[in-house]
Amino acid sequence: MNILALETSCDETSAAVLKHGKVASNIISSQLAHQAFGGVVPEIASREHERLVVSVAAAALSEANIRKSELDFIAATSGPGLIGAVLVGLNFAQSLAFALKKPFVPINHIEAHIFSTFVDDGVDNPARIPAFPFVSLTVSGGHTMLALVQDDLTYRVVGRTIDDAAGEAFDKTGKMLGLGYPAGPLMDKLAKQGDAKFHRFPQALLSEDNFNFSFSGLKTSVQTFLRDKPEPFVQTHLADICASIQDAITSVLVAKTLAAAKRFQVNTVSVAGGVSANSELRRKFQAACASEGLSLHIPRPIFSTDNAAMIATLAHLKLQRGLASPNHYNVGAFAAFALPP
Repeated sequence: MNILALETSCDETSAAVLKHGKVASNIISSQLAHQAFGGVVPEIASREHERLVVSVAAAALSEANIRKSELDFIAATSGPGLIGAVLVGLNFAQSLAFALKKPFVPINHIEAHIFSTFVDDGVDNPARIPAFPFVSLTVSGGHTMLALVQDDLTYRVVGRTIDDAAGEAFDKTGKMLGLGYPAGPLMDKLAKQGDAKFHRFPQALLSEDNFNFSFSGLKTSVQTFLRDKPEPFVQTHLADICASIQDAITSVLVAKTLAAAKRFQVNTVSVAGGVSANSELRRKFQAACASEGLSLHIPRPIFSTDNAAMIATLAHLKLQRGLASPNHYNVGAFAAFALPP
């Protein structure tokens, strides 16, 4: 089973090829045009995807050493995401499937993150695959969600953010501190030299008997804290402030996830999405899960952020189990014939 997958839900243009369940290529082109604006501009994202999608798909096929005629299925993100961005990859993939007379498999972006720990990049490590059932935390710039996942690939959402996502909280508070976009990785790096106890920022909903998250109050608290602080003070204590913000976000994520694992009596925890690349979040999860005797599964950072390998992997899992309903789409061949034979 050879699968070509496309991912264009936000600001990464990605294409991947899966050969018999293993990643043969995973090309990711991250858009730099948004840095000047301090966040993703949807119209720019869509136009960048249009500019890049053909070359990225061609690069994935080339690296995998496979011809279009050897593909068995085409898959793509069908949402959620920035609608214009999603449509570029979706239309391209459907058109390519139509041109090649191959079945097309639509994939939910969040579901792909949930199952990204199943991505097989050729490393012989069976322990990377979580045992069912497991509690999954999906945490990114646009989503923060807890789900209870069953062995038939179904899942029940048991908690989600009621306002802002954790990744957005990192980026927006980082912007308040004058950091570039995306601020999350920069805050992670600075926080390593800071004191997380420098200031106690709020950890919302920890006392509530549910698994929901809230980060809007944290952003307001950081804004209020910085309002009367002179610039020299902020720069002197920049690492400490980053560490304190990071501690507030990651502590809530870990506490809620472990509480869900305890409530639903599961022994396995999975963490995915772009924020799962945060080193402090990984450290806290490793320590907490070891203390509680839980098995922890976090994909490698390259498969944590938006990538097409996770789209192809979920398509493969669904096709294996007969859960996907591939279709031949009768649509115009948008850019499909621009790829090599």
